[in-house]
Amino acid sequence: MSEVNLQALGKRSNDGLNTTMKTTMQEYDTALKACGFGLFHIRLLCTSFVGMASGIVITNTAPYILPIAECDLNMNLIQKGVLNAMPYSGMILISVIAGFLTDTFGRKIFLILGYGGLFLCTFISALSQSYLVLVSAKFFEGVLFAISFTSLLALTSEFCHNGIRDRIMLLQSSFAAISQIIVALISWAILPNNWSSTFFNGTIVLNTWNYYLLIASLFPITACIMYIFLPESPKYCITQKRYDEAREALLHIYKQNTRKPVDTYPFLNIWEDKNKLAIDETPEHGATKSFSQMLSVGFHNVKPMFHRPLGLYVLLFCTMNFFIMNMFNVIRLWFPQLSTIVEYYANADTQDLCAMLDSYTHDLKMQSLNATPDDICVPKVSGTETYVNSIILGSICIIPYIISGVLVNKVGKKNLFKVCGVLCVATTLGLRWVNSKFGIVALFSTITALAQIELSLNQFMVIEQFPTTTRSLAIGLVMTIGRIGSLVGNIIFPVLLNIGCIVPFFTMAGTMTFVTLLSFVLPVKKK
Repeated sequence: MSEVNLQALGKRSNDGLNTTMKTTMQEYDTALKACGFGLFHIRLLCTSFVGMASGIVITNTAPYILPIAECDLNMNLIQKGVLNAMPYSGMILISVIAGFLTDTFGRKIFLILGYGGLFLCTFISALSQSYLVLVSAKFFEGVLFAISFTSLLALTSEFCHNGIRDRIMLLQSSFAAISQIIVALISWAILPNNWSSTFFNGTIVLNTWNYYLLIASLFPITACIMYIFLPESPKYCITQKRYDEAREALLHIYKQNTRKPVDTYPFLNIWEDKNKLAIDETPEHGATKSFSQMLSVGFHNVKPMFHRPLGLYVLLFCTMNFFIMNMFNVIRLWFPQLSTIVEYYANADTQDLCAMLDSYTHDLKMQSLNATPDDICVPKVSGTETYVNSIILGSICIIPYIISGVLVNKVGKKNLFKVCGVLCVATTLGLRWVNSKFGIVALFSTITALAQIELSLNQFMVIEQFPTTTRSLAIGLVMTIGRIGSLVGNIIFPVLLNIGCIVPFFTMAGTMTFVTLLSFVLPVKKK
C-alpha cells in the first residue's frame, strides 16, 4: 500500500475518501503495522510466557513427584498414569465450551478468571493428603487452564500483524520448552530435600513434594495479575462493533511501542464513521448487547465451522492433533519416571532401554505377588541424573524453534511439518535399539522437540484458516481432541509397557507415520 493510501485510510473520516476496497480486518492489520513492534509486545510476550509456564507446571509437576510421592500416596503404575492424564481430562471437558464463550464474550475475562482459579486449585493440590484429593485437584487444574489456553493463543495472535505473527507465535510456543527447563531446575532444587511439617495435630502433613507444589502455584497467580493490565483484543472488539474500544487499544499499543504522542498516529480517527453507524442502528441500546443476544450471535458465527471447507479442516486438524499430543505428552510426562528407572537399573552389563524397562515391570509384578502387610514402602527417589536429563531435554526443545523461526517463512509450515513428521518416526523407532544413557536422552529430547514443533505448526494453521469469530472455538475443539489423545496415551502407556517395552514405542511410531501421511493434504494459507 502506498504512503498516499495509508494517509487516506488514517484520515478517511475527514476527507471522505472511498475505502471500500479494504475490509475492516485489513484496515486493522494495516493500522496494527503502524504501531510497530516494541514495549507492548515485549509485555505481551512476558505475560504469555508466565501463562504458558503455568500450563507446563500443572502437567509437568506430576511426573516429577511420581517417584518421591509413590509411598505417601500408595500409587501403582496405573495410578501414576491416571495422575499424569488427569489434567487432560479436565481440559477435555471444557475446551470446546471455553472456545465458544471466548469468541462470544472476549479473551481477557477468561484469562483472568482461568489463571485465578488455577492458582486456587494448585494451592489445594499442594495441601492434598491423599491420592483422591490430588487427582481431583489436578482435574480442576486442567479445566481452568483450558479456559485460559484458548484465550492466550487467540489474544497473542490478534495483537500481531501478518508480517510478524508466525514468528511471534513460534516464539511463544518455545516458551513451553523454556518452562520445562525452569520446572526441572525448581524440581532439582526442592525434591531431593527431606522436608516434613505437621499441622493441626497431624491432620495435615506437608512433605517435600507438597512444598514443591506450593511454590509451583506462584506461576498462575502471577499470570492472572499480569493479564489484568493488558487490554482486550482489538480484533475481538471489532467483531462486536466496539470500535471505540478497539481504537483505544491500538492507540495504547502505538504509544507504548513508539513512545510518541497519540496525535501522531496515522490512524487516529479509524472506524469513527463505523461506530456512529452502529450507534445509529441501535439508538435505544447503544453499543451494548444483552447476554442472550451475544449468545445468539455466537451460535450464528459458529455455523460456518460445520460446512465446507472449515468442517473438513476441523476434522483434519483434530485427527492430527490427537496423535501428536498422544505421543508428545506420553514421552514428555513419562520421561522423569523412565529416567529414574534407568538410574536404578543401568549397570555395566546392560544399558539397553527396553531391557531395563522390562526388568522394572517384572520386579513390580513380583513385588505385587509377594507383598505382605509388614512390607515398608521405600520410594525410588530421582537422583541428579534425572534432573540433568530433564534440563537437557528442555534445552534441546528450544533449538528447533530457533531453526523454525528462520525457515517457517522460507520453507512454509506444510513442508516443515512433513520433515518433522519423518524425523519423529525415525527417532521413535530408534528407542527400541538405543543402548546408552546418552542415546536415551538424545532420542527422547529429539522426539519431544519435533513433536512440539508439529503441535505449534498445527495450532498456527488452525489460527490461519479460521476467522476471528470462530478462531477460539476451533482452537478449543482441536485442543480438546488432542487432550483426549494425551489422556488415552498416558493411561494406555503403562498397560502397553507391562506387555513389553517394544509395544508402546512401535505403536507411537505407527501413529506418527499416519500423521505424516495426513500432512500431505494440509490446506495452504488462505488468500
